[in-house]
Amino acid sequence: MLSRVANSIYWLGRYLERAENYARFIDVNFNLMQDLPIDLKEQWHPLIAATGDLAIYEQKFSGYEKNQVLFFLGFDAENPNSMLSAITIARENARIIRENLSKETWEKANELYYMMQEGLEKKVWKKEDPRPFFEKVKNQILLIYGIADSSVARVDGWYFRQLGQFLERADKTSRILDVKYHILLPSDQEVGTPLDFLHWMALLKSVTAFNTYRRLYGNIDPSCVVEFLVLNKYFPRSIYYCLKEAEKCLHNISGNLGGGYLNSAEKAMGELRSKLEFAEVGEIINFGLHEYLDNLQLKINSISLEVDANFFTIKDNHIHQSQSQS
Repeated sequence: MLSRVANSIYWLGRYLERAENYARFIDVNFNLMQDLPIDLKEQWHPLIAATGDLAIYEQKFSGYEKNQVLFFLGFDAENPNSMLSAITIARENARIIRENLSKETWEKANELYYMMQEGLEKKVWKKEDPRPFFEKVKNQILLIYGIADSSVARVDGWYFRQLGQFLERADKTSRILDVKYHILLPSDQEVGTPLDFLHWMALLKSVTAFNTYRRLYGNIDPSCVVEFLVLNKYFPRSIYYCLKEAEKCLHNISGNLGGGYLNSAEKAMGELRSKLEFAEVGEIINFGLHEYLDNLQLKINSISLEVDANFFTIKDNHIHQSQSQS
């Protein structure tokens, strides 16, 4: 496969996943606001912090008013990671490699782009309840995934898109978990209170993990939530699961089905995956959850750079560049 085609497919996967995660975070934060005591202010600052774009936001806005945050995350063309920016870039990548996509995948990606344009024109971020719009965007992206899952041959193109999707998902799960632990909880005194329960419940719902978690663990306990979202081997949004699947994609792309590694991307991925495979939640908590997750994010960004170096030829006319998030 040509490196420019592989590059576009990889970033198509990453940008679709990024947009879907943003829609998911916004929807869950709205639901959390409905349950908070009326004397507590709406908390929109953590949502910006979860994306890693706090510095860009603070250059443009003062305060964290709901409409500002929703515009920035959803529709701000000057925010390179907004849903509008991500979907625009994803659609352009799909257009470039249209002959490598099924007709249905292209059509649904195109519909998604015009869905965002319509939301921009209607200023849906100013509506009292914009959740139906973000739910519609999320479902459209999931529809694209479903079409691909049932119609795309498992060859290099499939594995590059999956690789991008799983790396992006691992990054976003780590960010939303990090933000909950350090920002959402108002004070140490409220650990274990109903408010704390609401926050952890919102976190689990943001990655569609609440029902699965309750079946496995029952009561909500912070260390169990950390174990579930970081180390669980079967839940498709846990960090370990995402990295394990991403590693399989790399091995299928390189033809390395015998173990070990054939390139620096596989080596970096294998090292990080093995550390998570043999980690225990107590070790993570003792190390410091924020420090552990921050280190994870840096390593995921490093893996993305290794993928770039091993498989893609970077040219000035590429639609996108690697976007390592701080």
